Amino acid sequence: MRNAFAKAVTELADRNPNLVLLAGDIGNRMFDSFKEKYPTRFYNCGVAEAGMTGIAAGLAASGLQPITYTITPFNTLRCLEQIRDDICYPDLPVILVGTGSGLSYASLGATHHSMDDIAALRILPNMHVICPGDPVEVELAVGAALDLGRPTYMRIGKKGEPVVHHQPPVFRLGKGITLQDGTDIALVSVGNVLPLALECSQVLNDKGFSTGVVSLHTVKPLDDSLLADLFNRYRLIAVLEEHGLAGGAGSAILEWGCTQKVDLRKLRCFAGPDRFLSACGNQDQARAAIGLDVATIVQKLVQESMP
Repeated sequence: MRNAFAKAVTELADRNPNLVLLAGDIGNRMFDSFKEKYPTRFYNCGVAEAGMTGIAAGLAASGLQPITYTITPFNTLRCLEQIRDDICYPDLPVILVGTGSGLSYASLGATHHSMDDIAALRILPNMHVICPGDPVEVELAVGAALDLGRPTYMRIGKKGEPVVHHQPPVFRLGKGITLQDGTDIALVSVGNVLPLALECSQVLNDKGFSTGVVSLHTVKPLDDSLLADLFNRYRLIAVLEEHGLAGGAGSAILEWGCTQKVDLRKLRCFAGPDRFLSACGNQDQARAAIGLDVATIVQKLVQESMP
């Protein structure tokens, strides 16, 4: 995903002279093409994320469109006050990109896990929250966020995520992407678990269930019409997200559902528990430790579907 982001931001800079890129001392080689083309539009702000956020706000107030980029916990929680006061309060066109989101950096331990960033950012007024599902969605999301011209947070994975969309889908902020339709179980994928959702769908289909798969790439604002349709047509709606249960996309859907005429008893959330991981491993091991794996998800959904 991060390579797709670097490609997209470089191509968009060709067409948008106001685009500037700020990095927190990472991705230097990844942005070689950008720096070679636009050396005066790249700022390495070092390991000083709060300062980087303030600089981005100043650049935006001067008429530019800044994008900040660094590892997710450091581009969100470390500088949350600056995001709220310097970017959201004046409603400035700054895009915050967190890389290695969720459990992408599983082996580095809890300091590098981001299971709380959606919760922290979506509560801020004026902030938009995007969680692309694959590298193709990343490229489309960057352009859409620039066109929006308002405070936006985008959480992406690291590298090596498979391409799901072999043809670019129609991408609009606040509108999910339906990959397949069904009647029994709707799998609502948020962010980089989209390949996992498709794997679960295949296993469930083989067991005789009719499953739908949706990439809910925008958590704020939610796709009201899509969600209403899912609750109307499916027996179960399962939200998959590499984030904590509290405050994540599943929580956002529950909040939405409280004001709608939908049956929230249909909703199931597969997300992280209210604890830090006590052991380090790779991303798949970390997901399995919190029940975000094919076997666990399928088993629970099959059980829930029993009469």
